[in-house]
Amino acid sequence: MMTGDAPPADGPVCPLCGRPIPPHVPQSLHHLVPKLRGGKGGPVVLLHHICHREIHATLSESDLARHFNTIEALRAHPRLAKFAAWVAARPPEFTSKVPGARRRARR
Repeated sequence: MMTGDAPPADGPVCPLCGRPIPPHVPQSLHHLVPKLRGGKGGPVVLLHHICHREIHATLSESDLARHFNTIEALRAHPRLAKFAAWVAARPPEFTSKVPGARRRARR
């Protein structure tokens, strides 16, 4: 019988990238509707911290509330889909700094 270092099958899985979320890696809860846009007490999902940061570096609170308030919508966003495919090839404990706000400022 072989033993492996694979995470337990019943552990949490990041809904954005599809990788397991080990207990020792940075993780955070994401409000599908931002709290400041009426989502206080609403549904939340557990994500890798790197995935959560990428969501907020990509989309404004208003965009999240109006158009990207489901995991399916987030995964369909072109930039988040590209990020999810990229990070999915990394180990579950992979972390990296996400540069500061990269979304275009509104004028």
